[in-house]
Amino acid sequence: MPWIFLLFAGLLEIVWAVAMKQTAGFTRFWPAAIMGVSMVGSFGLLALAMRDLPLGTAYTIWTGIGAVGAFTVGILFLGEALTPMRVFAAVLIVSGLVVMKLA
Repeated sequence: MPWIFLLFAGLLEIVWAVAMKQTAGFTRFWPAAIMGVSMVGSFGLLALAMRDLPLGTAYTIWTGIGAVGAFTVGILFLGEALTPMRVFAAVLIVSGLVVMKLA
């Protein structure tokens, strides 16, 4: 179960990051509300996962899911640039996640 909690915590991190972008500097209510609720859910699930997983592993994977997920959403839905260096950076993040999981 801790890995399921961690996966959903990471997915909610993507939601709150994208919602934060949509708040336009916290001037829009609904994106800010979505951000707040998903942030609380993300942190709550991360805390549940950390009951059984090491801090370094849980936090690294949670952050990696959020970073790569937000990067992907930005490219697919927000028109952000897809450059070789940005893809290389995302590959490095995913590589780090794999190594952390194997360690």
